[in-house]
Amino acid sequence: MEIISLPHPTLRYKSKPVKRINAELRAIVQEMFELMYEANGIGLAANQVDLPLRLFVVNTTAKKGDGEELVFINPVLTRGKGRETAEEGCLSLAGIYGPVARYKSIHVDAYGIDGKPFSADLSGMMARVVQHETDHLDGVMFTDRMNQYELAEIEAELEEFEIEFRSKRADGSIPDDVAVFARLADFESQFC
Repeated sequence: MEIISLPHPTLRYKSKPVKRINAELRAIVQEMFELMYEANGIGLAANQVDLPLRLFVVNTTAKKGDGEELVFINPVLTRGKGRETAEEGCLSLAGIYGPVARYKSIHVDAYGIDGKPFSADLSGMMARVVQHETDHLDGVMFTDRMNQYELAEIEAELEEFEIEFRSKRADGSIPDDVAVFARLADFESQFC
């Protein structure tokens, strides 16, 4: 498992709801936490590791053994209130940052890795992270929420990701879209 970068097609794939939580899914979640910590991230969605599952992991401290490890399975966000713009980054666009407007507070309903439902009212950084990761599950990148002027400022950096992706496609280390989507469909049959 590895963190994939834009423009990998799985990042634009709308994740499917998880219907089965088993030992394999728990192992996937633990590996996602490890990858997130290695990359100094505070959140990681399943499609960022090339999996079509509607789940993400969060630890706002970005440090293993510090803070709280949270797993959000099939999250539904409601009751967004207020607006606030802050700089965001993304492990799938490492080194790129930009201003994104998000709700200051939200309500989330989800399932934990134990399969039990939970609800929470979130604000501050946790609300921002949960909105960012839920966007990933819908195939939305934080750059999609930036205006054209802000995007123009990072255009050259985004192009570098495109060039690297095309290079990996050319050498066969990233399969074509048909193969990617076939693998995603096969994986969905196991958990969705």
